[in-house]
Amino acid sequence: MRRALITGIAGGLAQLTGRRLHEHGFEIVGVDYRAPPEDLGYPATTFRANYNKTKIEDIFRRHPPSHVLHLGRVGNLKDQVNKRFDLNVIGSRKVMDLSIRYGAQRLLVLSTFHIYGAHHANHIPIYEDEPLRAGVEFPQIADAIQLDNQAVTWVYQHPELETVVLRPTNVVGPRINNAMSEALRGRRIPVIMGFDPMTQFVHQADLVDAIATMTLHKATGVFNVAGPYPIPWRSAIDAVGAIQVPVPTAAAIGYLRLTGLVSRALPPYLVNFFKYPCVVSDEKIRRTLDWQPRVPPEKAVLDTRHGGG
Repeated sequence: MRRALITGIAGGLAQLTGRRLHEHGFEIVGVDYRAPPEDLGYPATTFRANYNKTKIEDIFRRHPPSHVLHLGRVGNLKDQVNKRFDLNVIGSRKVMDLSIRYGAQRLLVLSTFHIYGAHHANHIPIYEDEPLRAGVEFPQIADAIQLDNQAVTWVYQHPELETVVLRPTNVVGPRINNAMSEALRGRRIPVIMGFDPMTQFVHQADLVDAIATMTLHKATGVFNVAGPYPIPWRSAIDAVGAIQVPVPTAAAIGYLRLTGLVSRALPPYLVNFFKYPCVVSDEKIRRTLDWQPRVPPEKAVLDTRHGGG
């Protein structure tokens, strides 16, 4: 039997992915630095363990996986910077090392398109081999960039392990609790005066489908994952029925903090994505997997706010 070890199993995306792979006949082993739920709704063995500690090696040793899905990148602001770095960078390296040591056949690492950065000089679309413009001044992006670079290097340094890196756009959905999903659930949502960038969303169902399809495929390398098409940021706000709050361009982050629109749920780096475009091409994954997303962005954001499927 194939065995999938999935990190981040306390999160909705990993749980949905586990369900899908269980339906494909995988035995599921889930790991998270947070407490996993007692019942996932399908058979699974779960553990609470930091990705950079000794316990996770014991889990690999006792349950050697054929497939490793590292979905456990920490992107929220609830953790201290040092702890987040340890989990995202040191912990990710340990997961990759253990994948080789215990004979995994395939490794999937979930990154993010945020590492490309939202910038006025961005052209449309952005492909997987283009430079990363994201600024290292924001620690939430700095360790994400290091994680991604580490995984991309792994693809070429260790051809014996089939490694794939996915860079999804804004992941949203009723089971997703990241910064963008929380922002879309707010009563008031900021818009930067004079800006209305095209914005990409990928619904949880489409991303789970992409992850599961890629897990079963032989492709390696880096792949962007996006929804069917981008929409203007203000159109996304209109779709969920929230109030648009105009924010002056100058000192936008300070203004948002003062008004309470930037909080622990909305990291400052995301403000740039309310100003400048970051539209990626997902042509590579569509062509390689003969795959395409199904949920339109308007429905994706509405599901996020109101809990639709």
